[in-house]
Amino acid sequence: MNKKQLIMEKSLELFAQKGFEGVSIQQITDYCGISKGAFYLSFKSKSELIVALIDDFMMQIVDDIDHSVKNSTSNENLLYEFYFTAFHSTEKHSDITKILIKEETHPFNKDLLHKMIYFEELIKNTIIALVEKLYGDELKHMKYDLVYCIRGFIKTYSQFLLFHQIPVDISLLSRSLAEKTSLLARHSSIPFITKDLMEVTKGLIPEEPTKEQLANLLEQKISELENSVQKESLELLSQELLEPSLQRALIKGLIENIRLHPHCKEISYLLRNYFKM
Repeated sequence: MNKKQLIMEKSLELFAQKGFEGVSIQQITDYCGISKGAFYLSFKSKSELIVALIDDFMMQIVDDIDHSVKNSTSNENLLYEFYFTAFHSTEKHSDITKILIKEETHPFNKDLLHKMIYFEELIKNTIIALVEKLYGDELKHMKYDLVYCIRGFIKTYSQFLLFHQIPVDISLLSRSLAEKTSLLARHSSIPFITKDLMEVTKGLIPEEPTKEQLANLLEQKISELENSVQKESLELLSQELLEPSLQRALIKGLIENIRLHPHCKEISYLLRNYFKM
């Protein structure tokens, strides 16, 4: 594990105990057993560290959900798989999820606010793709209303999972919400959220990265990883980006290799979209 990953993992433990405001850089460096100089080689400030943590956490959730939607082989189970993935991912990253929910009323710096809006839009776009895959033009007039209902289900029940100290059967919850979503899709007839309203309220999403930008991200990620299957996969994908020669199935397998690494979720998501996987 390199210094940057060490700082992120250890600081998350402290933030989970004391919140963002309750932890100083000195406490982080003491807990990590490093100097302040070593901290500032990885992060310019505590705010930059917090943004990096949220970036890493949200990207894992976005990638997990997007992967479940795009790789599902059965529309019959797609809603269940979608909800199960969303709640399982939330539960897996419960420490930082709880921090964000507790501190959502605190003033955010602009970078953090923009990040949250950005990831909200990515998740919303994945849900739109889910609804279109399931219902196509059949649900055209209710599509955006259903998208907001699904997003509301995830937010509401995620808080229930995180803050009630009782065992929860995620499989049962996912089946229940899949049924509710199907009922809404079949029987709702009065839309509130229209395409125009969706356009007015959507946040800004940066354009898809260029091939050159992706190559730079790959190079950076390769330099951060120690020798591993993920690093070798990244090196092959970097070559493929510049000089295409691999079969589609192999590219898909390489992307699947890197997405198993918790710090490669963003690059796997971007590459999956770039190669149309």
